[in-house]
Amino acid sequence: MTINNLILKPIQVLSGNKPGLLTLMMGGLAIGMTEFMMMGVLPDVANTLQVSIPAAGHLISIYALGVVIGAPLMTGLASSYPPKKILVGMMLLFMIFNTLFALAPNYGLLLVARFFAGLPHGAFFGIGAVVASRLADPGKEARAVSIMFAGLTVANIIGVPIGTYIGHHFSWRMSFMVIAAVSLIAAGSIKSWLPEIPANKNTGFKDSLRVFTKAEPWLIIAISSIGTGGLFAWISYIAPLMTEVAGFSSNSITAIMIIAGLGMAAGNFIGGRIADRFSPLKTTSFLLLAMAVSLLIISAVTQYKVPAITMTFITGAIGFAVIAPMQMLMIQAAKGSEMLASSSLQASANVANALGAYAGGLPIAAGFAYTSAEYVGAVLALIGFGFCMILIWKKNPIKIFRPYFQK
Repeated sequence: MTINNLILKPIQVLSGNKPGLLTLMMGGLAIGMTEFMMMGVLPDVANTLQVSIPAAGHLISIYALGVVIGAPLMTGLASSYPPKKILVGMMLLFMIFNTLFALAPNYGLLLVARFFAGLPHGAFFGIGAVVASRLADPGKEARAVSIMFAGLTVANIIGVPIGTYIGHHFSWRMSFMVIAAVSLIAAGSIKSWLPEIPANKNTGFKDSLRVFTKAEPWLIIAISSIGTGGLFAWISYIAPLMTEVAGFSSNSITAIMIIAGLGMAAGNFIGGRIADRFSPLKTTSFLLLAMAVSLLIISAVTQYKVPAITMTFITGAIGFAVIAPMQMLMIQAAKGSEMLASSSLQASANVANALGAYAGGLPIAAGFAYTSAEYVGAVLALIGFGFCMILIWKKNPIKIFRPYFQK
């Protein structure tokens, strides 16, 4: 069997013979490792710095703050440059600030490096989603976007566990040097293989901001920042849920997270294909409703191990299936301002992360069972579904009463 059959053929099938999409996936891998690695090595970082776990946890929060600020800011600053140059630049920034994070000698400098590492995150995914949709064949835009976001799932299945192992057994600083190396490889692959796409010279940053004078982008941001909070209300407390309620040992959590990651990978690709088949809005609303139902099922069956593991896979799949449809929904709603609007959606996703974790923790802190977070998550998902219904009604007040998946 030749190298072409073993390697090149699968790559061609995955990308639809568009290697530029795989370079975006490599960038997504670097970002996913940057975002999620900290959770795995948090105790090691706290021990090295001689700070508490909550203090070390601020390194997670400061990254999210960087994402929220950086998404619109960096997209605006780079709006006059060709997308390929912007994406290469974002990956080089990732490389620089992850290297500085790995070398920073004290807690203060680590906070600064972590904040700046978060700045390119939203802009890369926002601009990358627009580029992926333009590279796609007609009718396959959402699945092209899902290929880029597959980097996040690969990070959770492979990159983060490997980096966590390195952090535990050698040094967490080595883990972040690995991320820097992946970022550099991603920058090189984008430069070599991503096709040139001209900059939009007709729309400046101020002109792009006009998209936010319309109601539709704000409804989509609400869907993202509230509705997808349901996923984070669940996954933020998955470890105590599986150990205290389902009865798994703490040593099983890594395997459980890999199962969740496999579900996310499957859902990511399925969501793109469903969105291309029906529509991004119908797919997003259906998946948010499915998320609410899934979380309620988790609250009812997690005391049993097999259903708990099964629902871990299913809920991970539903949670990531909504990413590509929602990104396409925003791109379609922001003609002429796609990159800024798409990047802003990434900022709202980090709001969902914070909201879901905070709101899901409230009943637990009040003394209720760990399954209570799932009820909060279901409510958040249903609110997102409600915003979808408003958006459907705004597009066509009559359509909402038609059969749901009618073409």
